[in-house]
Amino acid sequence: MKSIKQVIAETKFKDRPKNIAHEFQFYGVYLAETLNDTRHYSLYIKMAKELPRGMLEEALNYTKGYYHAKNKAKVFMWKLAELKKLSS
Repeated sequence: MKSIKQVIAETKFKDRPKNIAHEFQFYGVYLAETLNDTRHYSLYIKMAKELPRGMLEEALNYTKGYYHAKNKAKVFMWKLAELKKLSS
């Protein structure tokens, strides 16, 4: 049986933020890792804090449908912009 230390050391994204204290921070990290855009953790954490969760979920689900997208983060941002236009 592995210890917690070993499991954390074997995680896929070792450069993830270490001091996550709130749920929106965890969700922002989840978005960044799902979209393979770990260079922009802070952007996704900010979006998770300020934007409605339903809007982010809808854009993420739309992005997951693009299996062969070269850059899923761009598709996510495009869909998010479209959803913002529709809501305003």
